[in-house]
Amino acid sequence: MILQKGKLLIRKLKDSDKQLLVKWLSNPMVLKYYEGRDCLHDLEMVNEHFYSRKGDQVTGCIVEYDGTEIGFIQFYQIDDAEREEYGYTDMSETIYGTDQFIGEIDYWNQGIGTFVVRSMADFLMEKKAADRIVMDPQICNNRAISCYEKCKFNKVKLLPKHERHEGEWRDCWLMEYRK
Repeated sequence: MILQKGKLLIRKLKDSDKQLLVKWLSNPMVLKYYEGRDCLHDLEMVNEHFYSRKGDQVTGCIVEYDGTEIGFIQFYQIDDAEREEYGYTDMSETIYGTDQFIGEIDYWNQGIGTFVVRSMADFLMEKKAADRIVMDPQICNNRAISCYEKCKFNKVKLLPKHERHEGEWRDCWLMEYRK
């Protein structure tokens, strides 16, 4: 278990979670915001993207809410290339990145995503001694941006043509949370 707060449980990804990821990442409503609707995931892709990343320091997790598995979150210390791209020059700072989605659409629009992001930010600040936490949502992803702003993340830099999504390069916001 990574963290538990009220009805929220975030635990490390297990092999038995592969079919959940396949289910969520083959739903066009989820893929509209995460990965792209042209990127349906089968078991092979889930293995490649979430289980076979050798040397990767990413911690993948399942989000449970009130006993139901509803989504995915991962966290990681950003690497030197990301530090350079984002403009972070103070190498003494500990900077984490996160990515997340709620795969069970019945749990959308209930404030759970905000609760997940806020809880993970608290965890990274308190348990991992993060100085900053960053995310890079596409500028057109108003759902995510609104959630992150509720959690006190601020837009700090436009990242032009940062992410390939549904066949085209999309602009993203670098958003950060600081102590």
